[in-house]
Amino acid sequence: MSYKLKFLKPGDDIFTEDRSDVDQTNGTSFIYNPHHSMTIDKQRQRLPVFPARNHILYLIEKFQTTIVVGETGSGKSTQLPQYLREAGWPVDGIIGITQPRRVACTSLANRVADECDVILGREVGYSIRFDDRCIPGTTQIKYMTEGILVREMMADPLLRQYSVIILDEVHERTLYTDIVLGLMKKILRKRRDLRLVISSATVDADQLYNFFNFNTTSKREKDTAAVISVEGRTHPVDIFYLEEGAADYVKCSVETVMKIHRKEPAGDILVFLTGVEEVDNCVSYLKEEAASLKKNEDSLLVLPMHGSLSNSEQLRAFQSSPVGVRKVVVATNIAETSVTIPGIVYVVDCGFAKLRWYNVKSHTDSLVVVPTSRASATQRAGRAGRVRSGKVYRLYPEDEFDKLSEVTPPEMVRTNLSPAVLSLMALGIENMLRFDFPSPPPARHLTAALDELVALGALSEDGTLTRPLGQQMAEFPLSPQLSKMLLVSATPTATAPRQSPGEAKESNQTSAASAQRTRPNPLGPRRPCKKGAAVTPSIIGLE
Repeated sequence: MSYKLKFLKPGDDIFTEDRSDVDQTNGTSFIYNPHHSMTIDKQRQRLPVFPARNHILYLIEKFQTTIVVGETGSGKSTQLPQYLREAGWPVDGIIGITQPRRVACTSLANRVADECDVILGREVGYSIRFDDRCIPGTTQIKYMTEGILVREMMADPLLRQYSVIILDEVHERTLYTDIVLGLMKKILRKRRDLRLVISSATVDADQLYNFFNFNTTSKREKDTAAVISVEGRTHPVDIFYLEEGAADYVKCSVETVMKIHRKEPAGDILVFLTGVEEVDNCVSYLKEEAASLKKNEDSLLVLPMHGSLSNSEQLRAFQSSPVGVRKVVVATNIAETSVTIPGIVYVVDCGFAKLRWYNVKSHTDSLVVVPTSRASATQRAGRAGRVRSGKVYRLYPEDEFDKLSEVTPPEMVRTNLSPAVLSLMALGIENMLRFDFPSPPPARHLTAALDELVALGALSEDGTLTRPLGQQMAEFPLSPQLSKMLLVSATPTATAPRQSPGEAKESNQTSAASAQRTRPNPLGPRRPCKKGAAVTPSIIGLE
């Protein structure tokens, strides 16, 4: 017999011995977890999400979809799967949690494994590209990227091995976030026993509530979705702005960090920049400044954090700094959400982000530096104030904040849709125009994606998936262009004219070049440009 905890509706009386819902016939079981140490247990109870624990579990039991809106720092990314595990949900299947980024999967899985007092890769694991730390039949909590979940759907369209799917950081609205949201809506109609939890910080709860509520009547008791809000930040955060705009926000960031280091109490610093080159330059500048510190001043430990680093290099930022050393983490927006770097008290926000935009006419993607949205700026500010009162230094005037867009445009409306269309076609979604996207993409983007896939041979002229080529291309964790290139290189006789020895050599070189595009630069970081003098506007609060 499988056992799972039952939860009362908030406000109901507590269980008593003569209540019919706590007998031996209805599967109710009270589970005690002896593995939590008292220290970790107290830490968990101090998180803002803890008072809402039973309410959340009640909603998950009653409704198919539960939308948890919690501010940054509420603990939803680490605690929700543990609450479900403690309530017995793994008896019916795995608790799966999706994250937009690989570093979030690995760091969160490590943290949850520590809190559960289990070995990472057994009861708690993760699955990312090229790294799977899960054991079938043993793993109960599984962190993974959204792309991994989509690929699992190709083998198991109804996700029958899962009892609960938690979609975390939905407010980022990545391409695969919207794909998974649309697919989960279809799966929930087929699997009434599956539960979906949507967890985010700044998500439009009303939009998602309407998207997942299958109730077509006016009776609220027939709703299939519910929303709960959880308060987040436990420490106040002071926000400071520039008096006037900065001509060079990288050098302005360096000067701001050094002013914080010399004038503010102990506490680690997190700097947000837009890309790898800016991060590397800033790290180089800060190391030069750190080398010139006086002997009576605390030293600086400067660490980069971006997606091009290996997992082990990224995890260095999560390690505590030695006594008498202030840690400075210079990051792209990889550190904006989900992951929590311990000890951060000060945040320096450059006010810009690098987004991918697709040009339909040229069929090319470009990375464009644009101002952040207000939601993104709020997320960055949320990194401070975790351990005590924090401070945020925004490198732009205060009146510019009100001019920012409210949210970042979803990837679905600004990027190349050919990878998404190919994945959906492989899952049997043939009519793209009728697929239920949370944010419908522009029709011209869909048309361009279909034309591109037909030209690559992944789709036939009538718009159906070709086999085996199209199916094989969909299984690669690459863009359709790179997938086709690798397949042609691997099987030249099946997909291309017979090659001479020289052409075969070029084919092998093409495969190597394609593989290289998915890995970090083997030559190491770019050499930073020479440091020059820069006049930086003063930040209110540091002068």
